[in-house]
Amino acid sequence: MQKRWKILKPELTKTEHLQQSLHINPALCRILTQRGITDFENSKAFFRPKLTELHDPYLMKDMDKAVERIDKAVNLKEKVLVFGDYDVDGTTSVACMYQFLCHIYDESLIEFYIPHRYKEGYGISKMGIDYAAANNFNLIISLDCGIKSIELVAYAHELAIDFIICDHHLPDEELPIAVAILNPKQIDCLYPYKELCGCGVGFKLITALAKKYGVPEEHYYCYLDLLATAIAADIVPMTGENRIMAYVGLERINNAPCAGIKALMQLAALQKKLTISTVVFVIAPRINAAGRMDDAKKAVQLFIEKDFNNALALAELLHSDNLDRKEADTSITEEALAMVMNDPEHNNKNSTVVYNEHWHKGVVGIVASRLIETHFKPTIVLTKSGDIAAGSARSVPGFNLYEAIHACREHLLGYGGHFAAAGMSLLPENIPAFSLQFEEVVSKLICPEMLIPEIIIDTQVSFPDISPSFYNIVCQMEPFGPENMRPVFIASNVADTGYSKIVKELHIRFVLAQNGKTFTGIGFNLVEKFTLVQSKKPLDIVFTLDENEWNGNTSLQLKIIDLRLTESVNAEI
Repeated sequence: MQKRWKILKPELTKTEHLQQSLHINPALCRILTQRGITDFENSKAFFRPKLTELHDPYLMKDMDKAVERIDKAVNLKEKVLVFGDYDVDGTTSVACMYQFLCHIYDESLIEFYIPHRYKEGYGISKMGIDYAAANNFNLIISLDCGIKSIELVAYAHELAIDFIICDHHLPDEELPIAVAILNPKQIDCLYPYKELCGCGVGFKLITALAKKYGVPEEHYYCYLDLLATAIAADIVPMTGENRIMAYVGLERINNAPCAGIKALMQLAALQKKLTISTVVFVIAPRINAAGRMDDAKKAVQLFIEKDFNNALALAELLHSDNLDRKEADTSITEEALAMVMNDPEHNNKNSTVVYNEHWHKGVVGIVASRLIETHFKPTIVLTKSGDIAAGSARSVPGFNLYEAIHACREHLLGYGGHFAAAGMSLLPENIPAFSLQFEEVVSKLICPEMLIPEIIIDTQVSFPDISPSFYNIVCQMEPFGPENMRPVFIASNVADTGYSKIVKELHIRFVLAQNGKTFTGIGFNLVEKFTLVQSKKPLDIVFTLDENEWNGNTSLQLKIIDLRLTESVNAEI
């Protein structure tokens, strides 16, 4: 698949100023200034994140009301239900809040509740509120959900159940009638950092309660491993408070994780130090699989379990769910790809819509993402759920998927989502008409360049600049995530040494030279580019840096993302 290359432009004056302060390679300074790090002091804060830099939780709108209402529950010995979503952010949020409340309050008066993905759906559920009413709960603390549940919170109010909502999703103009709403994205909330995940908002409530009750830091900082997992899995910006909490949380994951995280690491056979990437691609899928394939309550049970052997037994259940998820994911993706390839009009379309009534509802979102990896178009994957069709949609960068689905609402029973991802339900007989209109809307709104994947390149670099100390500074830029991604470099006029070769039929092992220095590298799934390597013409390569361990020796290597002939790149740039 052809890709667009976009090289970020350096801010020369700021870069020169920073280079004079830090005395490190100018290429690294160019990357830092592009990420808003322009002087010695914010460089120090960036490279050495400290929990002391976190904001006062009472700066968040309604925090005083939330603490006051929980204090009232403690004093009156009311029953409290901790309610959260079934994904990683939701289950970690619930596990943190539940454990902390048990620390400051009577454990017998606290329970947690995770809605069933298929019986109750996303967010606050009527079934959950009815459970609270039937079991005499006076207060529900919702985490990672609730900001849009206006009717259900009103229903709880009629039943004399109060709500404290901890959410991070964008609020509508009308808000639920909750006792307190903690969400930094509220227009009138003056909290300095707006990009917390749901678990992050819950953690701010925990820290406020800790202040109220004089709880030592070790009794709530111990949840930072779960919070780092939520930050990683929810793909929130890796900036500000998120970066601080993820940085310290990763240290905890690697040195003193809770029994549940430790059990997941053991089952995944993780030996090396974990990074955010490992959490996203290894730990998070096992947690999410519980809700996708069965019941997410066991994810919370895993996180609150203190005994490692019990945690291992629970982790094995999640591990099994994940194996089922992977099997369904693989088989459904193959079937969906075959459907796409057998559509004679697919190459003329700007969207993909596929439907099979037998596909597992829990993996259709993953399958939509897989299809985009092969066919870079806004994609919807539908299956049957009872008597209706339901599914998930995923977008390509820059295209407003929600807007396109909204334009097709006449064919839908329900829909929701945001810019990049959405879900919908409709009658099976309406799928052809919906697919046709969706294609028309996408074709009208999408820009042609959006249908070509884009590689964002941070800066140019020369092989002689790449040294162990250079790589060490790159590593200190971790944890990586949105708005602080792993640096992507471009090197120009690189020569193949003649030793590059194809490995395992799909990949290329590179041996490249530039300005008197040679590096090895690996390019996964780049075999179709091998003719360029064989041409013996100068190459421009796009890559990240990595370490390769072989026979006890460690060396720097390039992870090649893409390559082109130098003259064609220069002509385009």
